[in-house]
Amino acid sequence: MNSLSHIDDKGKANMVDISQKPDQVRTASAEGFIKLQPETINLIQQNLIKKGDVVAIAEFAGIQAAKETSRLIPLCHNIVITKAEVKGTVLDDGIKMESRLKCIGKTGIEMEALTAVSVALLTIYDMCKAVDKTMEIVSVKLVSKEKSDV
Repeated sequence: MNSLSHIDDKGKANMVDISQKPDQVRTASAEGFIKLQPETINLIQQNLIKKGDVVAIAEFAGIQAAKETSRLIPLCHNIVITKAEVKGTVLDDGIKMESRLKCIGKTGIEMEALTAVSVALLTIYDMCKAVDKTMEIVSVKLVSKEKSDV
């Protein structure tokens, strides 16, 4: 197992120096799922949740969150996101959220992809908490990350 890159030789937190790394095209995708009651899904599909269009607002929240990742995760570098897609799909037992992000930079964009999905799911939770007391966020995971030369 490799040593942790965010820990210095004294065991203290350390933001990694990426200044010598080359710029590369980097992409990452993540997904997550929130379990919902059938009645909640019905309300979402009919756009009857009082706070508004649940899927559209969650998608927007995910994009917004991706742009704020370095402010939320202490040792994340601030990167310029060149493309952010967050998509929600209503299924029989809940909503699947997916993100795909892209940047040109010296470090990866996987934390932004994971943050986008996490906040999108939390947004759904917030919007539906008045009508569904059994919601459960069951999975958030990185699906892929890639890099290639510019």
